[in-house]
Amino acid sequence: MLSRESSATLMSAITAFLYREARLQDEHQYEAWEKLWTDDGVYWVPANGADIDPERQMSIIYDNRSRIALRVRQLMTGKHFTQTPQSNLRRLISNIELMDEQPDDGDIAVASNSLIFESSLRDDTLWAARNEYRLRHVDGELRMAAKKVILVNNDKAIYTLSFLV
Repeated sequence: MLSRESSATLMSAITAFLYREARLQDEHQYEAWEKLWTDDGVYWVPANGADIDPERQMSIIYDNRSRIALRVRQLMTGKHFTQTPQSNLRRLISNIELMDEQPDDGDIAVASNSLIFESSLRDDTLWAARNEYRLRHVDGELRMAAKKVILVNNDKAIYTLSFLV
């Protein structure tokens, strides 16, 4: 178990990392967001619950590192019809929790809640989610080894989720 001071320092770094990730997503800074990932990163948005097997059941997004890079390149082309013009986004991050301070693999398990406000030509939408992260120190910086976004309404049809959640 980490000392109280070490735990507070780690939580401060994690909180700053999550806020930075949210800002990069909101501002459509895709290349900078992509650099937050480890080489073996996995980006997962499950459908129909939180505890499904992404290898055997449908997911909204289930990207390995190369697919994350492809997704970013597609968003940067400006040719995504559903994002022309780009949605205005603002997200709130709350309830940040350190889930495992000393995991066996060295990754840091973190969870948070998010509420994303999307304003597009079509309408305004609120997206609520529980986010689960595995963060890893790489060259002295925190990076995402995994991000799982559990949308509150992931059991319903999701028509235009065409931005980074």
